[in-house]
Amino acid sequence: TLIFGGFHGDSAVTLPVGEVDEESRNLLETTRRSLYAGIEALRPGSRLGDVGSAVQESVEREGFSVVRDFAGHGIGRDLHEGPEVPNYGTPGMGVVLQRGMTLAIEPMVNAGGFEVVVEGDGWTVRTRDRGRSAHFEHTVSVGPDGAEVLTRLNGAGGI
Repeated sequence: TLIFGGFHGDSAVTLPVGEVDEESRNLLETTRRSLYAGIEALRPGSRLGDVGSAVQESVEREGFSVVRDFAGHGIGRDLHEGPEVPNYGTPGMGVVLQRGMTLAIEPMVNAGGFEVVVEGDGWTVRTRDRGRSAHFEHTVSVGPDGAEVLTRLNGAGGI
């Protein structure tokens, strides 16, 4: 995250280390694509359910699952603001998106089930089934014709 001019930006990327198997590469690529599916669904008049559904459908089509215990969020002068931006949903449901809203869309995708466990330190999170997981995130603004990505990175994992 960063703060510039009193406003927050939030971004994340999962990168492979060393040689990774095909399932791990597919998990990473599916998670990255699901971020962009959510971004493409973001436009004035659409709803948060449209965004979450786009993420969920792109993930589940590949046999993976989206974490339900954590979500994206509104972002601005504070890092975490409303509304909550789930990575699953029903099209046509939820908050109506308006021009100028700024959101952090952040799919967290598991190779197995969607359940996670927060360890006793209150910080460490793992999948319940101990399977692999990936996370990508961008801060986006609802522009007049769709999403404007505010945290595009040059070269970092292709996001």
